[in-house]
Amino acid sequence: MKILLAADGSKFTKKALAFLVTHESLCGTDDELIVLHVQPAMPPRVKTMLGAGAIAEYHKEEAEKVLGPIRRFLDRHPVNYRAEWRSGNSSEELLRAAAREKAQLIVMGTHGHGLVGRAL
Repeated sequence: MKILLAADGSKFTKKALAFLVTHESLCGTDDELIVLHVQPAMPPRVKTMLGAGAIAEYHKEEAEKVLGPIRRFLDRHPVNYRAEWRSGNSSEELLRAAAREKAQLIVMGTHGHGLVGRAL
């Protein structure tokens, strides 16, 4: 199975990761986990003022703050994964990645929103 995990570095991301690695039927050695972190896009005015290179470096550094601990966690488990980041609208980027990767399952944290979130 190909699984796409939306990762923002929150405790909800950590819970989702823990759930996946403890359920071999979801994330076994034959499965592939794609961890996606999306950085919010900078307004065009900021890009113009700071330059595309500075913005790209900023996004890379911020993404690594989220993806670094996830990589270290997943490296300790028998999981086939890759971690990547994009900048833009998180919903749109997640849907693009799901289509591009032909993901069979999307996993994301709930941030505790409402009864349905607590039930999941």
